[in-house]
Amino acid sequence: MSQMLLLALATIITLGIAAEWIAWRIGLPSILVLLVFGIVAGPLTGLLDPDAIFGSLLFPIVSVSVAVILFEGGTSLRIAELRQVGRVVASLVSIGALVTWALATTSAHYILGMRIQQALLLGAILVVTGPTVIVPLLRQMRPSAQVGNTLKWEGILIDPVGAVLAVLVFEVLLAGGFEAAWTVGALGLLKTVVIGIVLAAAGAGLMIWVLDRRWVPEFLQSPLSLTMVVAAFAVSNAFQPESGLLTVTLMGMVMANQKSVNVRHIFEFKENLRVLLISSLFIILAARLELADLRAVGLPEAAFVAALILVVRPVAVGLSTIGSELDWKERLAIGWVAPRGIVAAAVSSLFALELAQHGFEGAGQLASITFLVIIATVVVYGFTSAPLARRLGVAQPEPQGVLFVGAHPWARQIALELQEIGIRVRVADTNRRNIAEARLAGLPTHYGSTLTEGTLDRIDLGGIGNLLAVTSNDEVNSLSGLNFSEALGADSVYQLPPADLESSADETHVGPHLRGRFLFRADAGYWNLTARFDAGADVKTTRLGESYSYADFLENSPNAIPLFLVADGKLTVVTAQGGVTPQPGQTIVAIVNGGGSLIHAEADRLGDPNAHRLVPQQRR
Repeated sequence: MSQMLLLALATIITLGIAAEWIAWRIGLPSILVLLVFGIVAGPLTGLLDPDAIFGSLLFPIVSVSVAVILFEGGTSLRIAELRQVGRVVASLVSIGALVTWALATTSAHYILGMRIQQALLLGAILVVTGPTVIVPLLRQMRPSAQVGNTLKWEGILIDPVGAVLAVLVFEVLLAGGFEAAWTVGALGLLKTVVIGIVLAAAGAGLMIWVLDRRWVPEFLQSPLSLTMVVAAFAVSNAFQPESGLLTVTLMGMVMANQKSVNVRHIFEFKENLRVLLISSLFIILAARLELADLRAVGLPEAAFVAALILVVRPVAVGLSTIGSELDWKERLAIGWVAPRGIVAAAVSSLFALELAQHGFEGAGQLASITFLVIIATVVVYGFTSAPLARRLGVAQPEPQGVLFVGAHPWARQIALELQEIGIRVRVADTNRRNIAEARLAGLPTHYGSTLTEGTLDRIDLGGIGNLLAVTSNDEVNSLSGLNFSEALGADSVYQLPPADLESSADETHVGPHLRGRFLFRADAGYWNLTARFDAGADVKTTRLGESYSYADFLENSPNAIPLFLVADGKLTVVTAQGGVTPQPGQTIVAIVNGGGSLIHAEADRLGDPNAHRLVPQQRR
């Protein structure tokens, strides 16, 4: 028996991570692949039976996992973002939640033919959206700050709101009678809010107090935080069912916005844990579905999903944003994003089981309909939200800008060259003179260290997609890349190669996971580049074409060091690992020996037989 249990656990984790990887590889929403894997492993093949595997521990395990996920979601919320979107978010999680509940309940009752009791509960469950599905969608959409922050805050806060609403409805259904129902609902709501705020403040405050006094070594800080999150969740639920979801979300917000202790390593641990929990939970919950319920899906169910997407969500957003500063395009973009996620799946599965135990007919329909809504909304929004955002003009282009860590003379020269060809740049340095010179040259600047935790909050990264650490200190370069790898992505963080890279066979000086990608080529270290510029080297921008190829460029500039390629507004950084071959139609930025900054123009495109000659570029 123990061997079968071990095999089942290994299967769940393996299927979950495999689904995540396949989704990443083919570009599909991960939740969709996870649900497919879970359904195949459960009702279709019978490979997994979560109820038999976990028994009575199933839903406690699911609940604790959801609590950790919501805590991690809360850590991504910054109070500063509420200055623009606070009023809209408050309306969405209050007015919008009530409108969604009312309209979803009505649709379930009249379209699906559900009894009003089950329809009320289903409507409450479908209020939630959730960070597990909202955050990946936002990465695809790349919406404006106002739209993105609104959807992120709503998606994280609406989960505990919807879960608590579902619990209150469930308790009201069991209470029976209007007076008893009203008393249970009002008292439950009050207890949830009070308990959530008090325990969140106490739990986060205790965690900060312990960490600030360094009573716990660093290797125990992440386990300690996980323990305190689970403890706060359990205590909160002991006082009021499902109030723990609100408690842990608020705890995450408090920890993210305090300035007393550094908790970034704790958040990184939670992010990695979240991926494992989400992948495993969706496999488990999807495997619990009944094949008969899946086969029963027909026209009424499709009409119900269509009503949620085309009527319920747009009406809820429209009413919630009356009088706001959002224009109609932003309101439409927000109204088209409401996928359901792990909280809806977990809550519906739990209540379906408990309703069945209390003798409610059709209780199993709750879970099957909820999973249908999850699948349908993820598919619809996953494939349409990004194109719609671009069509409405509320999507930001993929950031191509460059943040230079180091504002010394030749770094400024490269930054100016990029700025002149339309690439957004910003230079950061702790040297006041370098920053002053950069400002005089017309470069956006940031005075301060790029190694501190608060840098990510203070520095303007709007339009910035790459970091180039080009100081003379290899450790500063590596640590700067490490600090910005989460915000920009590890593949978009670069640093100058150390002086001994060309002669080092194993690169044992710095591990790949602790540094950025090495820039330009193996001999392009700080001192080598400084010597080149001191000898008169310059930065040159060249547009390649049929009449002036990359081979022609190398013939004219045999010792050039290619730095960047630009094609259709997309910037590619040349690395020491190579793999970049400039093509006709691309623009190459390179360091060349002597001469001014020049542009080669393509004769065929400009129609001038002499246009391929070097033409001096206009300086400011």
